[in-house]
Amino acid sequence: MEQQETVQPQKKKSPIRFVILAIVIIVGGYFGYTKVNFALTHEATDNAQVETQITPVLPRVSGYVKSIAVKDYDSVKSGELLLELDDAELQTQLLEMEADLRQTEVDIVNARASLNNATVSLKVNRGNIDLNKVRLQKAIADLQRDQNLYNDQAITKKQLDDSKFNVETAQKQVDNSNNDLTAADSRIPVLQAALQKAEAGIAIKKAKIEQQKLKITYTKIFAPQAGKIGKKTISEGQYVQAGTPLFSIVNDTTYWIVANFKETQIRKFHPGMEVDIELDAFPDTKITGTIESLSEATGAKFSLLPPDNSSGNFVKVTQRVPVKIAISNINNYKNILRAGLSAGITISTK
Repeated sequence: MEQQETVQPQKKKSPIRFVILAIVIIVGGYFGYTKVNFALTHEATDNAQVETQITPVLPRVSGYVKSIAVKDYDSVKSGELLLELDDAELQTQLLEMEADLRQTEVDIVNARASLNNATVSLKVNRGNIDLNKVRLQKAIADLQRDQNLYNDQAITKKQLDDSKFNVETAQKQVDNSNNDLTAADSRIPVLQAALQKAEAGIAIKKAKIEQQKLKITYTKIFAPQAGKIGKKTISEGQYVQAGTPLFSIVNDTTYWIVANFKETQIRKFHPGMEVDIELDAFPDTKITGTIESLSEATGAKFSLLPPDNSSGNFVKVTQRVPVKIAISNINNYKNILRAGLSAGITISTK
């Protein structure tokens, strides 16, 4: 009896698997192409942050803090009073300087009076010289007359000697008057120099008084710009040195982005290129901007200790170049922008 062989029909394979596989390949190829195309036509970095102007508040004079008009993170306007230093010591110094000025003004009056007296004395000395010269001429004339009379034996020898004595006395008086004139004349430049010195001294003292008044105005410290106060590091009664940072004011009206791109990414960058900005703190907020400028040096050159590649153990490291980015329509984002926020930057290079 022959066994009949049973031939089972071969099942057909379902085309669904091929369809799914084809879809996966197409989708994967699409996304792969998109990624590759994006990488070829865009440059991106997450090494970026929001920047703004931060101005330190510095006292221009030393002193004790008298009062503080602001608190941490307060908003201030430009020119608003921030704090005041105790000016009692400076005011006392000002009073002393003003008293010294008044004394110098009295010294000037005395110097002018002394110069005037010396000038009058000089005129008197010149008058005395003229008078003594007249007396000398009279004495000489009397001597000549008495000499003639003596020769005629009309007078005695004593009378002639008296005439000679009168001539010598008159001559000495003329000489003394000339010496007095020379001494009085030499005093004039000395007194003039003293007067000029006193006048110069009063100018110096006036300048110091004005400088002191200016220092007193420095005890009131005003906001150099509008913005928000940072963390205060002072309290009332604390002594602060001139030039010591008290706190900072963060400008809350002007912001920009600084992105540090690799040196291999910037070859096509130029000012004016459009930029897509994504803040890590607000990833759903779409922000755009434009390249404003590129740094003329890499970030490493601005470090405290710039690297020196002249040594023998040189290892080449890809450098980063800071790129400044202006934010478009910045007024729409001022409420979310904060200095130091991290950001991601994407730039199309097509």
